[in-house]
Amino acid sequence: MNNTGRILAISAFLCLTNGTTAQAEFIGLNLSASHWASANPSSLGSTDSDSIDLIDDLDVNDPSQSSMTFILEHPISALPNIRYRGSQLGSDISINGDALDSGNQDSTTFDLSQDDIVLYYQLLDNWVDLDMGVDVKRVDGEVSYNGTSSNTVAVDETIPLLYLSARFDLPLNGLYVGADINANVIDLGVSESSAQDSTIMMGYESGTGLGIEGGYKYFSLDLDNPDAADTDLEYDGVFLNGYINF
Repeated sequence: MNNTGRILAISAFLCLTNGTTAQAEFIGLNLSASHWASANPSSLGSTDSDSIDLIDDLDVNDPSQSSMTFILEHPISALPNIRYRGSQLGSDISINGDALDSGNQDSTTFDLSQDDIVLYYQLLDNWVDLDMGVDVKRVDGEVSYNGTSSNTVAVDETIPLLYLSARFDLPLNGLYVGADINANVIDLGVSESSAQDSTIMMGYESGTGLGIEGGYKYFSLDLDNPDAADTDLEYDGVFLNGYINF
């Protein structure tokens, strides 16, 4: 089941539960879909001389990402709220063979999926919303190219990150600015790899709960893999997100 199907299934279950639960009016549910157009170079490889640059070597001129997000907030203060985001970043790539030591390549595929499960607490909830918690980021995918020779850089890692989200309501009704930060602020010793996934945004939410927001997103991934080539990815660019808040 893809990310969209999983979120719709969860939503249907919660809607059914919503009708039979005495505390339903205290449960907050947010569903959103986002598209991110990123444009900064990225590289994969164990050393600078062996790295594959996704822009210069693989001619990935405009990779883009679509994602779905599901947020559940509840009135039980002792338990964390839950946020899930599933995203896919990928492209079929035509190769600039002169840039690769391995010879003239014919084709390649770039595919990277991410699942973020965030457990967080709401510290402030007025004209300033402030959330803090832990993001368990699962990254899975590969970059492979085929031609006179073939190679694949596999990506399979789970990385714990600090999650911090802030939103400030502006004097104009419905408008707000905010930022989300997911990063390795503290080394927990769980993984040698690191990641950062942060956004700054401006948005509008109507009285019915429908909203739209856009802004800037930065993503980096540094995988320290002892069994394969190290992997370094870095993107930034603009994003647009539409959502409904129940």
